[in-house]
Amino acid sequence: MTRSKPKRVEQPPAVTFPTIQKQDVLGRLADLKTASTVELKDQWRSLFGAEPPPYSRKFLESRLSYRIQEISFGGLRPETVARLEALGEQIDGKNITLRRIRQDQRPLTGTRLLREWKGVEHVVTVTRDGYEWQGRPYQSLSAIARGIAGTRWNGPLFFGLRTRGDA
Repeated sequence: MTRSKPKRVEQPPAVTFPTIQKQDVLGRLADLKTASTVELKDQWRSLFGAEPPPYSRKFLESRLSYRIQEISFGGLRPETVARLEALGEQIDGKNITLRRIRQDQRPLTGTRLLREWKGVEHVVTVTRDGYEWQGRPYQSLSAIARGIAGTRWNGPLFFGLRTRGDA
């Protein structure tokens, strides 16, 4: 019986990001406005070490702007990140659904949303943890809209909080 040698697991190479001199930051930021989308995506790969997300040009520009400054001047201190996360948890109670909803798009707690559907008026109350309809708690307006209409709906659209063209 022969012993086999244990297989050596090779680690992927560490991603290295380019250094950006402080005096080059303003020029790099200005260049983002005139760069093509292909060039922006190439910069994304270089600065993030990953494929760019399929989002708008405006998103790519804003994230690349932040990343260029972050690499040159340094990011947030760990204490600041921990403090921001703690503040976020105080606001949303670690509820991941609420965390994904921008606070300026979510109605204030206590707001009553009215929707008439097939001759029946439905009242939804905005709570700290989500929404309440017919005495039951819900995490999203879309779940309530589905319960009312019987088909999938975008909740904010169903209740008139946004229009079809809004992002």
